[in-house]
Amino acid sequence: MMHAPQLRPRPVPQRALATLTQAGIHPLLARLYAARGIGAPSDLDYSLGALLPPAALRGTREAAELLADAIEAGARMVIVADYDCDGATACALGMRALRAFGADVHYLVPDRVAMGYGLTPAMVELAARIEPDLLITVDNGIASIEGIAAARAHGMATLITDHHLPGDALPDADVIVNPNQPGCDFPSKALAGVGVMFYVMLALRAELRERGAFADGKGPNLADLLDLVALGTVADVVQLDHNNRILVSQGLARMRAGRMQPGVRALFAAAGREPERAASTDLGFLIGPRLNAAGRLADMSLGIECLATDDPGRAFNIAQELDRLNRERRSIEAGMQEDALARLEGFDAAESASISLYQPDWHQGVIGIVAGRIKERLHRPTIAFAPATDGEIKGSGRSIAGLHLRDALDLVSKRAPDLILRFGGHAMAAGLAIREQDFQRFSEIFEEVVDGLLDPAERTRRMDTDGALESGWMSLEGARLIEHGIWGQGFPAPLFDDVFRVENQRLLKERHLKLQLAKGSTRYDAIRFNHADGAPPDLRAAFRLGINEYNGVSSVQLMLEHFEAA
Repeated sequence: MMHAPQLRPRPVPQRALATLTQAGIHPLLARLYAARGIGAPSDLDYSLGALLPPAALRGTREAAELLADAIEAGARMVIVADYDCDGATACALGMRALRAFGADVHYLVPDRVAMGYGLTPAMVELAARIEPDLLITVDNGIASIEGIAAARAHGMATLITDHHLPGDALPDADVIVNPNQPGCDFPSKALAGVGVMFYVMLALRAELRERGAFADGKGPNLADLLDLVALGTVADVVQLDHNNRILVSQGLARMRAGRMQPGVRALFAAAGREPERAASTDLGFLIGPRLNAAGRLADMSLGIECLATDDPGRAFNIAQELDRLNRERRSIEAGMQEDALARLEGFDAAESASISLYQPDWHQGVIGIVAGRIKERLHRPTIAFAPATDGEIKGSGRSIAGLHLRDALDLVSKRAPDLILRFGGHAMAAGLAIREQDFQRFSEIFEEVVDGLLDPAERTRRMDTDGALESGWMSLEGARLIEHGIWGQGFPAPLFDDVFRVENQRLLKERHLKLQLAKGSTRYDAIRFNHADGAPPDLRAAFRLGINEYNGVSSVQLMLEHFEAA
């Protein structure tokens, strides 16, 4: 049932390759960077000095003045966060920086199931109990027209910090900082919510310096919070443009040097990973999911507490609980995925442009992950639904290149105005609510819309590779060079492809295929996770270069993502 991909080597622009090699960049990295659109060594300058300045981001100056006035007046602030990793890191960063500046600051985060996303009027009622003078949103708020109106009615000042795409109208907040709002010409539209909050805090520190607020004239070192910025940026899967790569690189460098929040250190320990070897993939696949588990199954306050506390013992205890929740999330997800695959037993990709799934016993917090897994497997835009309240069901969707999911839902809502109750999101991921009785009608109209929008060429999955890897770099040195790079969305980690002979193969734990491959006279250990089918005697494989640690010995291991008969 897997949808076999077409392997396609990325072109390497020769002029860029020559420029980078002449600048002294390692030949292997020069080739990988040139294939990812890097044309000049300055694109690889990851020093803090190369960051875009806060003044370039619309609203930061007004936000800094609003916050500085509030601090001087002893006003009470409440941060309203989102319940994912980006929201949690943005909230913890805001709490830490504002407290260091002497602010009276508290936070709230909505319960995913009970309250849903963002600054709703119900969320404002909850905040009103703390009697704040100023309400600050992180990683949400740009669509909260009613929520901001409710806050104003309570006499609260409002500051929105967000990165999501705005709708046709903007909320009537005192200040909005969002690189994607109309009239903002900040060159990096890809900042995550935590990146936006970091910029606001930089602007605030500059404002407080001007007002002579710091005895040493300088104030707290905000670079100490870059571990949080790196974690939220990678986990939110935003485009790693140059500015974001600087933020991630700086955060990872601090983790490797042992300088990070106690909660980040505790999450590394819970994941069984050494921070000294922290790589961008660890943030996306090990640390991020443990934090996200709180927002999916329990209450994201747990994740925020982990990142905001200065007590290593408390951070350790919370990280263990997050690890337990993540294991629970994985087991719920495995059951849901089995249900989904059973439902799709006879699925013919040639006959369907999209997939919509609903089971009355599915868990709302996990449907997005299940949609993502099915989308990966079958290469079709997928929406998974779970029951909500009052006869509604909530859907979480994941898309493929070539289909803007939010735009597709917009088109569905125009064709059937009474069908979708609420929706939002962006190109690759979106959420919506419909009535349970409308599920069948929704799947049919969604299928028609996707079929009309999705180009036939986009329906075949392509795997872009970096071609063959010279045998000299299939070494620990090559693997470490790659491991230390900054890879992620829009700047993908290297994936090579080549032809090998299979010398032997066996199953590990009945679900992972362990192989010994040969090319010429050289042998390589290889593994393909969660793949129990045997390999042909000669194969073409798409692989990542990995490092296997066993009994204190490091060796190169090829991590196979796909193979086919050669």
